[in-house]
Amino acid sequence: MDYRGAMGVPVTFLDKHNPEQFEILDGIGRYSMLTGPTDKTRGTYLTKINGSPKFARIIIRNKKI
Repeated sequence: MDYRGAMGVPVTFLDKHNPEQFEILDGIGRYSMLTGPTDKTRGTYLTKINGSPKFARIIIRNKKI
């Protein structure tokens, strides 16, 4: 609620998305969903945690902070 930076949230966030409060910046999984694979991201997972690939995330930012 009071975090200033970009946050990665599960795609189920879209069910509860309030466009007045949060801005959707991107979606990531194997690569950026908006810009697609680049030379830097091709073949890699951007959603790794401790070296293990995780499910896609939506990147959001709080508009009010």
